[in-house]
Amino acid sequence: MAIPAAIMAQTAQGIGFKAGLNYNANGDYFDSIEMNSKNPERNTGYHIGLFGKIGDKVYFRPEIVYTSTKSDYDDDTFKLQKLDAPLLVGIKVLGPISVFGGPSLQYILDSEFDGIAINKVEDDFSVGLNFGIGLNFKKLGIDLRYERGFSDNEATFIGNNGISTDRLDTRPDQLILSLSLLL
Repeated sequence: MAIPAAIMAQTAQGIGFKAGLNYNANGDYFDSIEMNSKNPERNTGYHIGLFGKIGDKVYFRPEIVYTSTKSDYDDDTFKLQKLDAPLLVGIKVLGPISVFGGPSLQYILDSEFDGIAINKVEDDFSVGLNFGIGLNFKKLGIDLRYERGFSDNEATFIGNNGISTDRLDTRPDQLILSLSLLL
């Protein structure tokens, strides 16, 4: 069975590269931004990866992204390296503007709290949600999205005194700004 030419003309397919910045929030975003206004690098990270795009007006965009994040808690720093795999569905709403959303799979590669490797993460794998808005100009795109986990994924460790137990969320809420290039 042949696909009609009108349908083929509407289908834009391809793969591309993406990279950008991540901002993690420890708690409420507005409180976190105010607290970090003197040191904006405090909760930032970066990502780099590949994406595919199938469709034009309505599209499917799977991604595989290496992400490195940093979250500061008082005077301590929690670092996390992970693979993210958002499975996004989008729709063009007006000219180059589109909105999108979908689940995001996360696999933790490594985590560290002030030089101490954390081995007791509840789950190395978790599921979250991405949604956002994008601008696409032919092969170049920029998007801003919000990510949150469906559930907390905590790391537990014992403090230096051997008694107190602390917990960190390994799936913090994030704002993600990306630049992409479709090949």
